Amino acid sequence: MPVPSSSTKTTTETLETRYRRSRRLNVVLGVVAAFLGVVVAAQSLQGQSPAAAPAQSERADELDFVRRDAGDPMAIGDVDAPVVLTQWTDLRCPYCALFARKTLPTLIQEYVDTGKVRIEFHDVAFFGEHSEDAAVAARAAAAQGKFMEFVTAVYAAAPERGHPDLPRETLIAFAEKAGVPDMARFTADLDDPAIRDAAQASTRAAQQIGVNSVPFFVAGDTALAGSQPIEVFRDLLDAAAAKTE
Repeated sequence: MPVPSSSTKTTTETLETRYRRSRRLNVVLGVVAAFLGVVVAAQSLQGQSPAAAPAQSERADELDFVRRDAGDPMAIGDVDAPVVLTQWTDLRCPYCALFARKTLPTLIQEYVDTGKVRIEFHDVAFFGEHSEDAAVAARAAAAQGKFMEFVTAVYAAAPERGHPDLPRETLIAFAEKAGVPDMARFTADLDDPAIRDAAQASTRAAQQIGVNSVPFFVAGDTALAGSQPIEVFRDLLDAAAAKTE
């Protein structure tokens, strides 16, 4: 996703228009499974703690980045849901914020709450140091069971153009708004090298498997780029569910 220039008016309407034109990417399962199996399992997940990198799915028909860990703090939905929707997201990405505000609540209502879909999140830092700092903060909130609340707070406040500044004091304010219970622990975790290492590994893994724009999604053997209209996500998830029957 290109960085909007200062002269570009990036309103919600223009963001939607841009991603309506984004192409849907069909992933060849055999090739992707082999590639992702080597890269993600062997490189990006080694050496991370269970909290930082929940266990991979043991289902033979799922790609290796699908975790299906009941204790995963960066996932929502039934661990045994027929379909897992994997999302790569950057907390400074305006398109990710658009998806979070306009589309994700409907997907949660129609698919997650009904037990049809589980959503697992992967953080990436594509827009500089503040993106990485925000990923660390989101993981620190996740460690206290407040990942979704923190991410929701950040995206709710995101501007409609450009990439927001997310300095330390702003991240702490979002944690307070999200209801993170132990703020002393949260603040300390912002400086935890293990958490930062996990966030950096997540970005590297995304780049190694070819995720070079956000938001980016995979359900079953099909990938989708961008904050597409809700109908596109319904088609994606319904098609993935049909393959599990």
